[in-house]
Amino acid sequence: MARELIVYFDESDISGRHFSNFYGGLLVESRHLGEVERRIAETRTAHNLHSEVKWQKISENYASKYIALMDTLFDLCAEGKVKLRIMFTQNYFSPARLTEEQRQNGFFLLYYQFVKHGFGLRHSGTAGTHTSLRLLFDQLPDTHEKRAAFKGYLAGLGKSTPFRHAGLRLEPEWIAEVDSKQHFLLQCIDVVLGAIQFRLNDKHKEKPEGSRRRGKRTIAKERVYKHILSRVRGIYPNFNIGISTSLRGELANLWRDPYRHWLFRSEDAVVRPEFGKRQKK
Repeated sequence: MARELIVYFDESDISGRHFSNFYGGLLVESRHLGEVERRIAETRTAHNLHSEVKWQKISENYASKYIALMDTLFDLCAEGKVKLRIMFTQNYFSPARLTEEQRQNGFFLLYYQFVKHGFGLRHSGTAGTHTSLRLLFDQLPDTHEKRAAFKGYLAGLGKSTPFRHAGLRLEPEWIAEVDSKQHFLLQCIDVVLGAIQFRLNDKHKEKPEGSRRRGKRTIAKERVYKHILSRVRGIYPNFNIGISTSLRGELANLWRDPYRHWLFRSEDAVVRPEFGKRQKK
């Protein structure tokens, strides 16, 4: 059977208090896809998660159900049957020389970098091997023209030297937008992505206006976040969610690692102290 890699992509919080431009991805090889989808579906059924799973839906009554779903996801991750990646930027560091065109297309420019580098696809195979690559995005924002241009640039990766050396084949028709309601794996990305941006942007501290205590939904979300972190730290002890995951001396770990974070910072980034976490309101 020909080797095929399927990658699901989602995004969240383009503008956050401390961190912005959150992108998430889940990669599964076609040989594992049936098992992965079956186990996720079985967990959903067992916990009566029949409607779309989303981070924003977490409540006190549903926290345990979402934790069970995340356990299944991270079991699959630990077994090497899925790979998870998260990318984000930090407001404290800002690009110094962006053109107006780059500012207008920032969302897609960053997304392109995430697709190209986030999973270390150039290390996924060798010349002489043959691997098909399928990219599935949750429905993208913006105009049809910008979305089409983005997909066109992505299709060009299939002709790039690193992808060809890895034996990767990417055809334009293998790049598509899909409805997350129909794809359980996209919904799982939404939960992991939501948990990371929730903690990095200090949403776990939020209190309803006029209240001295946090709301029940905030406490429930923090509980789910802490469980996700515990599962990540089961892979990487002392994992720091706010920095890029270490390569540990080998670029190939961009591909090999089951879970990684990437704090994207442009080469010409300048410090914006007003966005420091220690700044007082």
